[in-house]
Amino acid sequence: MKVAVISDVHGNAFALEAVLRELRAAAPDLTVNLGDQVEGSADPARAAALQLGLARQGALEVRGNNEEKLWPGGRRSPLAREYGAWLGTQVDPGELARLAALPLTARALDGALFACHGTPTSAWDSLLWVWQPEGESGGFYRAREPRELCALVEPLGAEVVLCGHTHRPGATRVGDTLVVNAGAVSDQVDGDPRARWTLLTRGPQGWAVDFRAVPYDIGAAVRWSEEHSPFGPGEGELLRSGTFDSRGA
Repeated sequence: MKVAVISDVHGNAFALEAVLRELRAAAPDLTVNLGDQVEGSADPARAAALQLGLARQGALEVRGNNEEKLWPGGRRSPLAREYGAWLGTQVDPGELARLAALPLTARALDGALFACHGTPTSAWDSLLWVWQPEGESGGFYRAREPRELCALVEPLGAEVVLCGHTHRPGATRVGDTLVVNAGAVSDQVDGDPRARWTLLTRGPQGWAVDFRAVPYDIGAAVRWSEEHSPFGPGEGELLRSGTFDSRGA
């Protein structure tokens, strides 16, 4: 059994295309999309179409915090509302409505696999890491305390719990449960701008995790953003450097 996991595409069709070429070569039995599908400036309409194609082929989907921004009143700042207005000119309204209606969590493999964007109860929180404020505006991510993680994960009764949101790939075990953050297809935070996805394989010894990093045509993504999006110049530089702030992911 092979499970391909993508998360946080953020409207980057160029990164997603590169990931999908590798993903299809892996021939997974199941594909999971953990949300934040279109909120970005590198051809979000094409990114939406590619992900809709995955959904039509049976991909398991959950909503991210950026899908919740599509709800009425979901964009609180003027900048967020400006971006939402632009996104509405790019992506089909029916598809935006479909994304907004995605579930917070989902299960597959007879309940053995549990998927969420952030945590089982919120698309805005993170499962493996917790933001620790420091000073007036700084801070850092710390690993969630084992007892905290256990309280969130054990009641699920799953073999594997999948999450995203922080754009930080990683895995840990909580009792008999494997918890995996799949990383992000776009908007990297660690200085490596390559697109990320994760392949899980279930064998006789249990689940194995393979974190993938895929080169893609970042220059083409940046050019598209700069030519079509009012937010392109700033986003383009972050795509090149892989230094997004995942607190706003």
